Amino acid sequence: MDDSGAVGDGLGLAGRKVLVTGAASGIGRATAELLATLGAKLVLADISPLGEVESAVRAAGADPILKPGDLADDTFLQDLANEADLFALANCAAVLSRDGWRSDLSPSDRFDLLMRINVRAPLVLGEALVERFADRGGGFIVLVGSAAGRNGGGIAGGTPIDYAASKGAVHTLVRTLSRRGVGRNVLVNGVAPGPVDTPLAKGLPFAPSALPLGRMGRAVEIAWPIAFLCSPAASYISGAVLDVNGGAFVG
Repeated sequence: MDDSGAVGDGLGLAGRKVLVTGAASGIGRATAELLATLGAKLVLADISPLGEVESAVRAAGADPILKPGDLADDTFLQDLANEADLFALANCAAVLSRDGWRSDLSPSDRFDLLMRINVRAPLVLGEALVERFADRGGGFIVLVGSAAGRNGGGIAGGTPIDYAASKGAVHTLVRTLSRRGVGRNVLVNGVAPGPVDTPLAKGLPFAPSALPLGRMGRAVEIAWPIAFLCSPAASYISGAVLDVNGGAFVG
């Protein structure tokens, strides 16, 4: 893997193409905006409208490729995996089931959909991109897990059990994909955020003042570790899940 520029332009992402899923809001949007300021080329995917994040990254100098679509759709996943010249994947997309989420579906169907988006999508994308990146000499994959996948949701009591289980599965994907890719210079890592002030976390039943820092995390505070792990600056890290939770969980 070419690591030229790793010092000269910060994290070495200038001109590198990064796919960001869940880019319309929350951690995904913050990651996209940060990558734009670091000079990365962007492919932005989400089922939600991408207009606002497109405007934000254009203001930072990026000319993004927009990929609206549903990560539960295998055809869409294949389209993302086939995007030419990708350097890294930042898989930020997720859903959090709770009362009112997809009320048109049965509890069983909601569970299946959550697992398709939170677990199967990064599995399919990760497997495909490990092979593609290996064929071209290397690459970086970052999957967003959760502190809930570490401790069953104890930080924010009431975190849905299916969400916690899905994020535990994401952490396992990090380790398994790392074993498949590391010998071929494909580095796979994850981040495990604690409670973050994003639309996904609205309505969680806990008091931010009870956290060690007295507040929830900000999306950009998760975006920086993601950007680092997508970059040549992280060229000797693989299989790690980085806890980014303001000290709320220490494992």
